[in-house]
Amino acid sequence: MSEELTGKVAFITGVARGQGRAHAVRLAREGCHIIGVDICADIPTMTYPNASEDDLAETVRLVERENRRIVARKCDVRDFAALQAAFEEGYAEFGRLDIIIANAGIIRLGDESEDVLADWNDVIDVNLTGVFHTVRVALPSLRAGGRGGSIVITSSSAGLKGTPSLNTSGMAYTAAKRGLVGLMQNLAGALAPEWIRVNTIHPTGVLSGMTQNAAMEKLMAQAASGENNLVSGMQNALPLDILQPEDVADAVAYLVSEQARFITGIQWPLDAGFSIR
Repeated sequence: MSEELTGKVAFITGVARGQGRAHAVRLAREGCHIIGVDICADIPTMTYPNASEDDLAETVRLVERENRRIVARKCDVRDFAALQAAFEEGYAEFGRLDIIIANAGIIRLGDESEDVLADWNDVIDVNLTGVFHTVRVALPSLRAGGRGGSIVITSSSAGLKGTPSLNTSGMAYTAAKRGLVGLMQNLAGALAPEWIRVNTIHPTGVLSGMTQNAAMEKLMAQAASGENNLVSGMQNALPLDILQPEDVADAVAYLVSEQARFITGIQWPLDAGFSIR
């Protein structure tokens, strides 16, 4: 357990599985209490299942196993009022906030749906507007503490390097993840005098519900046969096919720590060299 993080509180979206769960467990191990939300419901335009309420309950169990407390609620980051209510419930429980990890994200895998505008809007609303909502509901409490703090926004390798595609959801994903960089830079510059640091992380493929599903398996098989699709141009420089969520959580644990107290406004590729190919 880290003495510097003991007793601090982190607000994490998309906490029920994958990277969000890994962040919650790793920071709990370092001594943090957790406020966590997840949609725990499927989105019609998506081609893979989102996390479930059972997944969220498992995250709660894993955090509590680290002898830390967690307030976990089912909540859609697109719903500002519901997100604010969920955050405020957690804040009332702990009375402080030190870390924001805006992690929730989606993409439609495979062909476009019959409603391409819905494909676009759902990805933008979750991946970009949802991050704005996350920061907006929690930032006043972070600032009110007067202790500084850290905001980490989960972008993607797509936020650094676009992949040639005319797929609506793929374009929306890249646009949203690149948009997060601009949002981060605005926040980082404005909040630096208060010792609130803001950074984006840019993972390559990570083992999660987004990458481990039938829709992704189909895309991978098509790419392997030579077909040009959403994943065919995505290849890491290092001989590493996919990251574990704990790999990303290790990086985030460093970024929110005092060891990184001088780091703000950066775009950190956690991408096994994807961006240099």
